Amino acid sequence: MIAKTNEQVEMMRKSALLVSKALAEIAKVLKPGLTTLAIDHMISEYVRDHQGIPSFLNYNGYPFNSCISVNDVVVHGFPNKVPLKEGDIISVDIGVILNGWHGDHAYTFAIGNPGPEVMKLIKVTKESLYKGIEKAIAGNRVGDIAFAIQEHTEKKNGYGVVRELVGDGLGRSLHEDPQVPNYGKRAVVRN
Repeated sequence: MIAKTNEQVEMMRKSALLVSKALAEIAKVLKPGLTTLAIDHMISEYVRDHQGIPSFLNYNGYPFNSCISVNDVVVHGFPNKVPLKEGDIISVDIGVILNGWHGDHAYTFAIGNPGPEVMKLIKVTKESLYKGIEKAIAGNRVGDIAFAIQEHTEKKNGYGVVRELVGDGLGRSLHEDPQVPNYGKRAVVRN
């Protein structure tokens, strides 16, 4: 992990806020018939209009400004020309470089009403994120965060977690340590 100063954290916060604002703009236009490729173009325009640079574009040869995953695509979906349909769910993942610092996060949207089972899945995954954030405090370990996510997802709600992919830190680089899995063991406290 690369420690950041308060000033550097503030720069990252500004980048993350631009990501959030871009996601809010996308939320306003989502509807059946829109393509994920059109969404990707909107993201590029919005980010560039606000003096940012899309982090994902040309990252290891990736040809798009965002990752947009529809329905059962877990993450890192490629934008395409397939129109969205009523009941689809999409995860829009945006990375931004602003003043040399990265911001990167995703949000899952429902196109219309995908039904109660899917809405419950969306709710539980969002709750799991916040359970992990609650454990991201001084003195805790990555395992504490991962355990909180896994416990809420699997034990309390009966869903599984993706074990092949992890969350990660960021800063001047798009991907930095620590890597944070969605499963793990709590740290053992010894007195």
